[in-house]
Amino acid sequence: MLSTDFVNGAPNWLDLGSPDTAASAEFYGAVFGWDLQSAGPDAGGYGFFQLDGRTVAGLSPLAEEGASPAWTVYFQTPDADATARGVKKGGGRVRVEPFDVMDAGRMSCLTDPGGAEFAVWQPGAVQGLERASETHSLCWAELHTADPEAALACYRSLFGWRSQEMEIGERTYRVLSAAEGDRQEASFGGLVPFQGDEEEPHWVPYFGVEDADAIVAVSQERGGSVLAPAADVPEVGRIAWIADPFGAPFAILKPDVVND
Repeated sequence: MLSTDFVNGAPNWLDLGSPDTAASAEFYGAVFGWDLQSAGPDAGGYGFFQLDGRTVAGLSPLAEEGASPAWTVYFQTPDADATARGVKKGGGRVRVEPFDVMDAGRMSCLTDPGGAEFAVWQPGAVQGLERASETHSLCWAELHTADPEAALACYRSLFGWRSQEMEIGERTYRVLSAAEGDRQEASFGGLVPFQGDEEEPHWVPYFGVEDADAIVAVSQERGGSVLAPAADVPEVGRIAWIADPFGAPFAILKPDVVND
């Protein structure tokens, strides 16, 4: 599971690109209780979503030409430049070349060969998120792609990911874990094939919640839309997919409680 004891290849940052950061802050504040803190006058409008004083995500004005509102998942790397070169070699694309974010770290925005966008973060003064796998924070990251085998090969070459297959209905779900540590403890996300012809390759962040139905209701009241209504997934929990008022998709998960 995700934690703030980050290891290479695991998600260590997350941010939202928005056409209206004030409106996005208002929406996520109502849904998750997040506060927005500015990163400072030299940060180009970038800010930090925080809960109880700890950073759970970033918020940025849309910066890339033609970009749509979306959440971006960042994966930890010891060398952002080497990872960017690896993406190019594997048939992907470097949308933003590696650059230093003051003394906080070094990052690059990338697209895998299947078309899914992601980013990497090479920690400096900032290791990553300050809260994960807790209520109203990132708890899982899921890649939807047309070719799961090719996607897994790409990311495995970049980060050394391990995977374990599970059959869910007629689909094969691959649980992803970092190269380091116990496989179950190091798991952070999943890889799934497209479910329909209109789906596009993308990473989806999951946020942990205590009441999925209540979060769905608040999201709708605040201008969001339901992409998939709350439903129980055996041995996982209750899940729903939501789009914020600008169309950025995310998911919520109320985990099953396991009694030892």
